[in-house]
This record gives sequence, C-alpha cells and structure tokens, in this order.
Amino acid sequence: MSTDASAAVGAETVSPLRNRGFLSLMVYRICTMLSYQIVAVTVGWHVYEVTRQPFALGLIGLAEVLPYFCVAPFAGYLVDHLPRRKLGMVACLGLALTPLLLMVLTIGLLPIAGVWPIYVAIAFTGMVRAFLGPVYNALFARVNCSRGASLGSVVFQTGLVIGPALGGALVGVAGKAAAYGTGAAIALLAVAALASMRVTEPPQLLQRAPIFASIGEGLRFVFGNQIMLGAMALDMFSVLLGGAMSMLPAFIHDILHYGPEALGILRAAPAAGAVLMGLWLARHPPQRNAGRLLLYAVAGFGLCIIGFALSRQLWLSALFLMASGMCDGVSVVLRSTILQLSTPDHLRGRVSSINGIFIGSSNELGAFESGLAARLLGLVPSVIFGGCMTLGVVAATAKLAPKLRRLDLRDL
Repeated sequence: MSTDASAAVGAETVSPLRNRGFLSLMVYRICTMLSYQIVAVTVGWHVYEVTRQPFALGLIGLAEVLPYFCVAPFAGYLVDHLPRRKLGMVACLGLALTPLLLMVLTIGLLPIAGVWPIYVAIAFTGMVRAFLGPVYNALFARVNCSRGASLGSVVFQTGLVIGPALGGALVGVAGKAAAYGTGAAIALLAVAALASMRVTEPPQLLQRAPIFASIGEGLRFVFGNQIMLGAMALDMFSVLLGGAMSMLPAFIHDILHYGPEALGILRAAPAAGAVLMGLWLARHPPQRNAGRLLLYAVAGFGLCIIGFALSRQLWLSALFLMASGMCDGVSVVLRSTILQLSTPDHLRGRVSSINGIFIGSSNELGAFESGLAARLLGLVPSVIFGGCMTLGVVAATAKLAPKLRRLDLRDL
C-alpha cells in the first residue's frame, strides 16, 4: 500500500477527537463564530435602540456585505498562495478590533454620536470575515481528518446557538459594552488556537498565476459544475429572500413585546435545530437522493419562515425558527459535503471564497432586502412574502438544475 493510501486509511480510522490539529481548528471555528454572533446580536439591539427603524437593521447587512463582496475574491487567492494559519491569525485579530471599537464608542470615550460609526465598524468586519471561511476550509483539508466533517458542522452550529444566547444575556444583564468586550476576548482566543496549531502547509508555488487569472480559474470551476452551482444558488436565494433573522429586534419589540434576552433566544433557536439535525446526520449521513433531500429541506425552511411571521407567541416563534434551523442544517451538511468532495486542494481557497459570496453574503443582502421590504410592505407581510419567494426558488432550481435534483453523493 502506498504512503498516501496508508494516510487515507489512517484518516478514516482515527477518531477526530484524538487529532490535535483538528481540535485546534474546531476551537478556532467556534471562537470566531461566538465572537461574530455576540457582536451581531449586540449591534442589532444597539441600532434598533437608537433608531427604532427596521430599515436601519437592514442597513447593517448592507454595511457588511459590500466590503465582503470586494474583498472575498482576493481573500481566496491569498489563502491559496500564503501560509493559511498565519493568515487566519491576522484575520482573527481584525475580528477582535470591531467589538473593541464599538465598546469604546458605547462607553463614550470618543465624542462621536449616531449610528454611522457602527456601520463603519461592521464594514471592517465584512472585510475580515471574507478570510475566516476560506482559512477554515483550507486548513480542514490539511488536518487529515476525513471523519470530522459532520463534527465540524455541529461545532459551527453550536456556536450559532451559544453566541446569540450569550450575546442577548450579556446585553440584558451587563450592558452593550460588556457584550462587545466579551466578543473581542473570544476572538483573541481564536488567535491563540491557530498559534498553537501544528499543520503542514502546501508547498508555495515559485511562479504564481496573475491574481485575476487565478480568480477566474476558480470562477470557471464553480460555474462549470452544475451540482455545486445549483446548491450554492439555491441556498443563496432562499436565505436572501426568506431570511427573517435581521428583523428579530423589531419582532421582539413591536410584535412579541419582550427584551434583549428573548432576542438571544430567538437568534439561537435556528442554530439549536441545526445542531440537533447535524448530530442526527452524523449518525445517518445522507447518500441516496441527496439532491431531492436538499430541495425538500429548503422548501421546509420557507414554510417555517411563513409560520414564524404569523406567530404571536414567543414559544411558537422559537419553535418555527428551530424547525427552520433543522431544515437549514440539512442544507449546510449537504452543501459542505459537495464542496469538500468536488474541489481539488489547490482551488480550495478560491472556491470557498466564491461559496462565501453565494452563501455568506446572502445573510447580509437578505438583511437589507428584509429591511427594504419591511419599509415597503410592513414588517409581517414582508417576511411572509420572503417565505413564499423561497418556495418559488426551490421550484425554479428543481427545474433548471436536473443534475442536482438527481444527485447521489456516492457519485461524487
């Protein structure tokens, strides 16, 4: 048996929990997610507290996604051509800078008022976040732990559960400054996790392709793969049109009449559902009819969003959001599996960045779309409209991407 084959067998048989590189990578992932989510909850409450306008919540997403779009293609190129671990450490330092700036603004050390400084700080987060996903995906391929994909998804979703709940509790009990400070401290823990990580980096190329030609190579790969492109587009447009998370401060304050603690509960509910689904999928990984399962899951997501919009009880709203997270958890696992199985190692940074543009940016663009729709249609009708549009996206994808509809993961 060859050395590469022996390593592959070892990767299949060794538990991920006994792989130190994998464990360090999981600490990095959950810390970056916790920091980001704590700051996201705090910023949402902060902006709505100042403005009382749902449209102002939508502008948070726009402030983040525009710089993200500008930086993401170049981030993928850098991840493929520079030491990935060190690049991730720099990105985590940047992730800590935003909440530190917001904490200084909150306690009044700078004579600046209004919400525009918050938007500026969030814009910087958008630039930094463009590196976090590609670094994770590229390092994951190097820790030689093929059994860790489902656990990685569970860790990610666990951060989505704990982060919003912790952020809401911190705002309600200790105030916004304490929440921002906690977000900064956790981001610094992510720096420490990467600093202690031992991983082999791919050899650096002596001759590098021009940057725009290199980015174009990644784009051609994605757009030439109907299954990958269909999965990315399905997730992007469903979240873009059907997302309701950015409007939660308005729902909490105007519809359900609760405080920031309830905001943390509702922000955490979808991720709680996704964690449960991720744990189940880790024991029962989908193989056959994966494409149909993906379409059904996204359709279920749209129906849950409609149910949430119609709810007037906190527990029922949380239940609908948890169910939406279970549906989204199926989508996340399937899309991540497609990405890992279909992408060659030398393209992982660029393909991951393109995936981030499709998926990561859809949350922020969806926040802007939700704020604009709420301004035009009203808060509740806008969310119902988004859920109906999600169902339309599923129908269109099923028709336009037959390879995705017939996907069996064993064929990848």
